[in-house]
Amino acid sequence: MKITYKGDYALKAVFQLALHHGEEGDGVMSISEIARHGDMPTKFLEQILLALRKGGFVKSKRGINGGFSLARSAKDITVGEIVRFIEGPIEPISCVKEDKYKGCKDMASCIFRSVWKEVSLATSKVVDNLTFADLLLRYKEKRRRVRSGYEYAI
Repeated sequence: MKITYKGDYALKAVFQLALHHGEEGDGVMSISEIARHGDMPTKFLEQILLALRKGGFVKSKRGINGGFSLARSAKDITVGEIVRFIEGPIEPISCVKEDKYKGCKDMASCIFRSVWKEVSLATSKVVDNLTFADLLLRYKEKRRRVRSGYEYAI
């Protein structure tokens, strides 16, 4: 699985909206606010947010105080959903999905296919169990450690 800038920006945009979800005004943020806070190009972000709206992840509000907000709670949106919606399947090779791939004559005896299945399952386990609410908790903990001076790496 490779995450493109489009996927990265989609994840960052949803995270920014999750940070502001539940604030006054229903967590509505303008595209320029999301872009500024997430360090993303505004024009590209417009396209991504429209796609995320079509996918039911965000909703938009028109008008002076308009912008985008989460369509669902941060605890109900997983990283895996966003990645699959924007990037497509997360399998590292198409033969992992047996019912979707018929192009290889060696699928039954291929030594690598089981390896790619394991990689796919491990990746899915991480991204499908990680919600944006979980990411918010990680973010808050990381900020707390940085402010207290206990952030370190070995």
